[in-house]
Amino acid sequence: MRRSKLTPLQWLLVAVVACIAAACASIGRPEGGPKDVAPPVFVGARPANGALGVDRQNIDIFFNENVQLADVSSKVIVSPVQKNMPAISANGRHVSVQLKDTLQPNTTYTIDFGDAIKDLNEGNVLDGFTYAFSTGDSIDSLRISGMVFEAKTLEPAQGMLVGIHSDLSDTAISSVPLLRVARTNQLGQFTISNVKPGRYRVYALNDLNRDYKWDRSEDVAFATAVVEPYATTIEVVDTLRSHLSEDSLVARAGTAYFPNDVLLTWFNEGYSAQYVKDYARPDRRRITISMGAPADTLPEITLISGPMTGQDISSWARLKANPTLDSLEYWIFDESVLATDSLYLSVKALRTDTADMLTWRTDTLKFFFKDPAAKKTKKKGEEQADTLPPEPTFISFSAATGPKQDVHRPVVFNATEPIGVIDAAGVTMEVKVDTLWEKIPGVKFVVDSTNALMRRKIEYKWEPGASYRITVDSAAVTNIYGEHNNQVKHEFTVRTLEEYSNLTFSIAGLDTLPAVVELLNKSDAVIATAPVVNGRAVFRYLNPGQVYARLYIDANANGKWDPGSIADWRQPEEVYYFDKKINLRANWDVTQDWDIYAVPVDQQKPYDIKKNKPKLKAGEKPPTDPADEEEDDPFATGFGSAGRNQPRR
Repeated sequence: MRRSKLTPLQWLLVAVVACIAAACASIGRPEGGPKDVAPPVFVGARPANGALGVDRQNIDIFFNENVQLADVSSKVIVSPVQKNMPAISANGRHVSVQLKDTLQPNTTYTIDFGDAIKDLNEGNVLDGFTYAFSTGDSIDSLRISGMVFEAKTLEPAQGMLVGIHSDLSDTAISSVPLLRVARTNQLGQFTISNVKPGRYRVYALNDLNRDYKWDRSEDVAFATAVVEPYATTIEVVDTLRSHLSEDSLVARAGTAYFPNDVLLTWFNEGYSAQYVKDYARPDRRRITISMGAPADTLPEITLISGPMTGQDISSWARLKANPTLDSLEYWIFDESVLATDSLYLSVKALRTDTADMLTWRTDTLKFFFKDPAAKKTKKKGEEQADTLPPEPTFISFSAATGPKQDVHRPVVFNATEPIGVIDAAGVTMEVKVDTLWEKIPGVKFVVDSTNALMRRKIEYKWEPGASYRITVDSAAVTNIYGEHNNQVKHEFTVRTLEEYSNLTFSIAGLDTLPAVVELLNKSDAVIATAPVVNGRAVFRYLNPGQVYARLYIDANANGKWDPGSIADWRQPEEVYYFDKKINLRANWDVTQDWDIYAVPVDQQKPYDIKKNKPKLKAGEKPPTDPADEEEDDPFATGFGSAGRNQPRR
């Protein structure tokens, strides 16, 4: 019997079938598709978005995928403002909103979800979604947009309430709820939608009690000018791509809404009710009183019990107070008062009354002290005699500065208790010449105004690179209780000029306005200040490293930044950031040109020191500072062509 032969075509069919069978028989894990990075898409609503004549309070909103809600109570906001918080929930692809307040006639309602909606699986956020309807036969359609920043630091205000008033009086913000509201996004941007034509004032609030009005303790911002929203038709150009991957430009009509550049800078007036907040006698020698708010007047305090009854506190105690006079520490020096365990004081102090006015009020305060080290009697009427004399008490008096001394600063010494006298004969300062110490005549301590009660300093023209030694003999320092110090020796070396960097800003845009420049560290904290004189701010004796800079317009020339005032309708003093960090090198002089208006305000603050950073999207990298790219180049400025570095010869 002859075996039949397969043709080449038949062999090919057999091979294909075998491959298919093998593929079907093999078990493998299916490959996943690309990661979902798209936010949910709005597909419809009941009533429809933009519907007219709506008379129902239940709203259903639908999306193309399952969604979830985050922080509804703080992120979702309804205009007009609601007395009762709506009930808002998510179920599958559906978001339900139930308004609790009665609908107003002929009114446009807007529900601003902010960034509260995101998909269920990946958490992709649908940012800035709003839904609107009208109870009348037309819907208001104008918009007011802008940005909100913290006035002092230019931090973008995230999640801050922004609203408008048609009542243009200065008192409306504190007496009438906002008319229409929105919240800022991660960048501090806001859009108040569905506004009707008219004239409005714009405000931003940190509305802690959710009454849509400003209380004096809350953060606030306001636009000085009245705004009138309007819309205009513009030509919008879109780019279309064909199936052949060819791009073409198509023009269409669009709408632009104005104003779209309202800039609000929030501040806090620092208001607190004034009253005696707390008081105590932490030990026998001290009594402390704290006030509810800063003050410019000290309370009047009189002893009303004991051996010095009727005497003002200045006759039996020494005061240590902070600059704002809201933290007071009195050190008792009179022995008879010290020996009294229970002190009754008449304290006449300013207090905020129910009309929000400061009035004088007198209270009787009781200060008790029980000595924990007091000897206890074994039984009633029997005293235990001391068998050993008490050990002498020495006061602490030591250098606050370290072994490396800045060439332009004094040497500072601190005591832990009020200083009475310092015997100049017991204080010696020497300079090291070769290997020997040579005495410097005429050196003495002077009072340091930052803490006149417990701090002293020695001011001297230090020789860069030289070594010094200060010796304070035992018993040279006496406190107000007659106690003395142990001997103190403080040796230090003065930094050389080559260890420092100098920095000069040449500033444009100020005209004749007074201004102050602040140098900042990586935490956005001030490390040095300098006034702008003839368009220049000069910083000397800076330690090498990375610094940042901020300038404020010192409108009242008091040398400090001042917040605004609603009552005076005064904006906070303007602040500008230098938009790059500055790399300081030892023994280099740096000159930097700075036009304070060259960079938009929302782009000025360097990303590295910004605290309210927006969340980065998947795969997105944080922006880099141009100075980072030049750190390895010893001749680079670290901040572009406008900067000039020059090594000292």
